[in-house]
Amino acid sequence: MSLGFYIIMAAQFFSALADNALLIAAIAILRDMQAPAEYEPLLKTFFTVSYVALAAFVGAFADSMPKWRVMFISNGIKIAGCMLMYFDVHPLVAYAVVGLGAAAYSPAKYGILTEYLPHRKLVIANGWIEGLTVMAIILGVVLGGALIQPNLAAQLLAFDFPLFNTGVDTVAEMNLLVIGLLYLIAALFNLYIPDTGVDHKPLKKNPLYLVHEFNHCLKLLWRDRLGQISLAVTTLFWGAGATLQFIVIEWAKAALNLDLSKASMLQGVVAVGVAIGAVLAAKMITLRKSVRVIPLGIAMGLGVIVMITVRDTWVALPLLVLVGALSGFFVVPMNALLQHRGHILMGAGHSIAVQNFNENLSILVMTGIYSLLIKAGMHIYWVIVLFGLFVAGTMWLVKRRFEANQREHDDVSYLEDRAH
Repeated sequence: MSLGFYIIMAAQFFSALADNALLIAAIAILRDMQAPAEYEPLLKTFFTVSYVALAAFVGAFADSMPKWRVMFISNGIKIAGCMLMYFDVHPLVAYAVVGLGAAAYSPAKYGILTEYLPHRKLVIANGWIEGLTVMAIILGVVLGGALIQPNLAAQLLAFDFPLFNTGVDTVAEMNLLVIGLLYLIAALFNLYIPDTGVDHKPLKKNPLYLVHEFNHCLKLLWRDRLGQISLAVTTLFWGAGATLQFIVIEWAKAALNLDLSKASMLQGVVAVGVAIGAVLAAKMITLRKSVRVIPLGIAMGLGVIVMITVRDTWVALPLLVLVGALSGFFVVPMNALLQHRGHILMGAGHSIAVQNFNENLSILVMTGIYSLLIKAGMHIYWVIVLFGLFVAGTMWLVKRRFEANQREHDDVSYLEDRAH
């Protein structure tokens, strides 16, 4: 891999690191405000709504200019959202602004891979990007959890520059200042990402045209035999992954009696597993063999259900690593396959926007349902069982669909051979 690829990775790492540290900081602020418990999963809902609402526009925006510029602008929006939270705007609203930046950032972040690298390197590149993103998730939630620990927070608040008053007086303000600096570092890396030399499509000024074009791309990818399978898998994965973040926090409180700071560390443990699975997939699975990993999604869903039997942290740790590893191993090849098919069918930015629309609609629905279940008073163990059965069952249906597609393809090939 060339230097440019590592710069892309560095930019992605610091941006994802800040996103995940900010989630923990926002949860802490909500708890300080004594907001209702169901507001916490709503953070993810407000964050992802821009991905769905603006899907028709962010893909065209990403394809209209060099990807590094799109990433730089998007990080600026994230910084603005972080600063809104700093100046006491409600965390749900401020996190929605950060989500707006993330929605614009994502098509550029993944689209640049298909422009910059040959398709034979896409699984390897995705393994690195996903592994590094997961490392950022791990460090982000650990950093977010560490920053709200009373001892460390007190030490950081006691620090002041000579002859200069920072004006930072609370734990929340200190957290947000540190996270804002991480976004700034990511933006600086964006400036050094190389231009891929790919021609850019001028951004259409008619929003109805953009909606029509997006709708066409959406249908195109869902009708493609390989595209629909990879899109179904990644859509389920991201919805399940976002919900699992909140399930782990609530489960850690109920089963292991852990506070938010320690529970956020368990999120990091799941992410360690995802990183391991992503790296193994990058080494072992080629683009041609990517669909063979689908059964691991069923295993992941069943593995989640085992959580309800755990009462000891040392038993929880390897189980969470295993759940993460299964999910990382099956999603990385699917992600690479989806990017490859999308790039062939419609271009990098548009395909990633379609992917983001589906994946974040899944996040909105699944975290929204989780929030309603918590509000209704359902015990977290029942939520975990329903969640695990849903993931395993849905992945089984995807597996059946892929097998049906294969039989149909074999029948068509046989008839074509007979005709010749």
